[in-house]
Amino acid sequence: MVADCGRRLLLRITLRDVDPPVWRRVAVAEDLTLAQLHGVIQRAFGWQDCHLHEFEIASDRFGRPDFCGHFPGSAPRVVDERKVALGDILGARRSFRYWYDFGDDWWHDVVVEGREAAEQDAPRATLLAGENACPPEDCGGPPGYVELLSVLRDPEHPEHAEMREWAGAFDPRRFDLAAAKRRVAAVRRTPTVRGGSAGKTGA
Repeated sequence: MVADCGRRLLLRITLRDVDPPVWRRVAVAEDLTLAQLHGVIQRAFGWQDCHLHEFEIASDRFGRPDFCGHFPGSAPRVVDERKVALGDILGARRSFRYWYDFGDDWWHDVVVEGREAAEQDAPRATLLAGENACPPEDCGGPPGYVELLSVLRDPEHPEHAEMREWAGAFDPRRFDLAAAKRRVAAVRRTPTVRGGSAGKTGA
């Protein structure tokens, strides 16, 4: 009989306002810190983690106060994501949001689809499914992404060659699930940090 080693949360994460729809389904340990969940989302979607981010849960925001607090658009008080466990802060809530890149404004809707017992030595995070490619970084958010796809589809557009060179072989329908699974599985088995100072987590 396999020992019960805590619980896992089944999360569906959907990138808002993009077409074709971009979503990922992951199973994560409920004692994952929000900083670690940030790493999971980055790896699952294929973001490059080169911009600021925050979580919005109810009326509270969580991120890195040493970074986010200096950004004009950031909330006046940001709780340190490295000191908060997902299961502790969620309670019975079924949804929250993740904001990546305060300029392009990539909002992700996160829905808790279920909770299950975790088996011994279960991975900290597992990517289960997903569809479509993550937009290229720095393409201008959802409106810029619409424009980018329009230009890439039109060989006669005056900016087609330039944008094709910039975007490379980007295909909005291409999503390598196996590669993304490997990236997500690499999240470290670091413990939850509660109180005190925290170093860099497995994000």
